Amino acid sequence: MFGIGGPELLIICLVALVVIGPKKLPEMLRSLGKGVAEFKRVGNDVKSTLDDEVNKAEAEARKREVDEELARRKAEKAKLEAETAKAEAEAAKAELEKVQAEASAPKAADETKA
Repeated sequence: MFGIGGPELLIICLVALVVIGPKKLPEMLRSLGKGVAEFKRVGNDVKSTLDDEVNKAEAEARKREVDEELARRKAEKAKLEAETAKAEAEAAKAELEKVQAEASAPKAADETKA
């Protein structure tokens, strides 16, 4: 913790005992402990809030990607259906032209005989 070893910590405690005094030292250490605990709590709150926001942003990004993929697939499906309908319409038109040609051919033959 901060690179402070046992001997350094002992020296700090002795200096604090001399400077602050034996009566005020426990009270100061309690206040210091409460301050450190409060600082950790606030830090954890900030961390959890940031984690929640990051998770929310990631979920929104995934949802947007899924929505874009669904829209792309729907567009491809609609394009395929349009192409199929166009091909069917062209086939029906060709069939109609064939039937009309066959129907007009006997009339033309009857008119030339008459």
